[in-house]
Amino acid sequence: MTSTVIAGGGTAGLALALALGARGHRVRVLERGGPPPQGPVLQSAGRWERPGVPQAGHDHILNALGVRVLRTHAPAVLDAALAEGARLADLTAAAPPGPAEPGDEDLVTLLVRRSVLDLVLHRAASALPRVSVSHRTTVRGVLTAPTGRRVTGVVTDGGERIPAGLVVDASGRRAASRSWLAAAGVPEAGDLTGPSRLHAFGRFYRLRDPDGPPPGPLNRANAAGGIWDHYSAVLHPADNEVFAITFGALPGDRAMAALRTPAAFTAACRLSPYLAAWVDEGTARPIGPVRAIAMPPNVLRGAGPGLRAPVAGLLRTGDAACVTDPMFGRGLSLALAHAFGLAELIGEHPAADERLALAAADLADRLLRPWYEEGVRDSRSRAERWRAAAGAPPGPGPAAPAPLVPPEGGPTVAPVPGPVRTAALAAAAADRTVWRGITRIGTSLATPAEVFADPVFTARVRAARAGARAPGGPRPPAYAALRGAITARVPDRKEG
Repeated sequence: MTSTVIAGGGTAGLALALALGARGHRVRVLERGGPPPQGPVLQSAGRWERPGVPQAGHDHILNALGVRVLRTHAPAVLDAALAEGARLADLTAAAPPGPAEPGDEDLVTLLVRRSVLDLVLHRAASALPRVSVSHRTTVRGVLTAPTGRRVTGVVTDGGERIPAGLVVDASGRRAASRSWLAAAGVPEAGDLTGPSRLHAFGRFYRLRDPDGPPPGPLNRANAAGGIWDHYSAVLHPADNEVFAITFGALPGDRAMAALRTPAAFTAACRLSPYLAAWVDEGTARPIGPVRAIAMPPNVLRGAGPGLRAPVAGLLRTGDAACVTDPMFGRGLSLALAHAFGLAELIGEHPAADERLALAAADLADRLLRPWYEEGVRDSRSRAERWRAAAGAPPGPGPAAPAPLVPPEGGPTVAPVPGPVRTAALAAAAADRTVWRGITRIGTSLATPAEVFADPVFTARVRAARAGARAPGGPRPPAYAALRGAITARVPDRKEG
């Protein structure tokens, strides 16, 4: 049975180690960060310093795809997270009236902080007898066969040469294997990329009354707020009375950049639909600073120019394989789905040869490519709306979107036109069938190509367009009003 070295002990690396270790494989995880502290999960998660995973301090969700993966492949991990205060949110609570259908039970998300989920994964993987985790160890390069197109092990920053039948890059967004292969003189295809065009500002809070009712409605079932025409402001509950609020804004918008100050952040919360009651001083208290982050571009590794046969003995998973716009919360779930999918392929190809490399490339094309393409489309659409609302000139013209390829070898279809998507989003507010399709896309259970190919779904969208009305409910402040409220609070540095 092939021994495996996994470079990176984040969500994807730990999930793959867990999946392989449970199958009896010998696995060694090399993680450049320090180990989590000992002790109860919640305390240890709060004290776990992870400078190599800066996004761990920001809001994350595990959508319905991720929950389904855990239920299927790692139910003990899901149970452990729930035992530590995570909760399952039923998305049908926000559905329009109508009968339930088979599959609605899958429409749930897990409310949990990433630090808690990663710690549960870490302990589950580390407990397996054939899995070891070496912390403060960085992979600096790879060993290769004389032919040069097969990886046979790794070299660490300490000079240790570790032979392996299979090496997996789970190093995150930096995708360190690209530099490893370049240093070894092994050519590789380029990446597909598309900018996310977004900066985000987030803060965590804890409710003061753990037994009280929610301060306000969750208009999105597992969240409150919205992605509006000139910014986004979304609240996600997490575990143990903790919740996070995240604002999204265009980079270069100096007024919105002031959201990094606590007073301006609070002022924007008080103006944004569904959020004001949650940040009342008597209701919740901040449990950390406002954190700013420049969102990474959408990336699909090794699928760009210079396409060539993949390198045998080397796989990628998690953000090292694909990055999607974090605004839409797909990353954690895709990482889990991809990791467990790779584990199945590794079991089918124990020699870790070219056949495994090709099977892994096919898995990435079926599982990850549709969401990369959706991320590029979503990012572009959002940026165009926000720039127009801010009176900014249009951004650089993007390349035409690639055709959508449904999983299971379905026919290639043209991208769904923007007006049709807009009509479907509007129809979802009143039509449960349309809502179900849109929600399955939003939670990564079905691709847009699959949902919009359903004749029943498209017929309901067409019928709804005829009598479409403007959506009801609270509306966000005008762009000028929001900017004014934020900038007015910038000198006040005392709050929070």
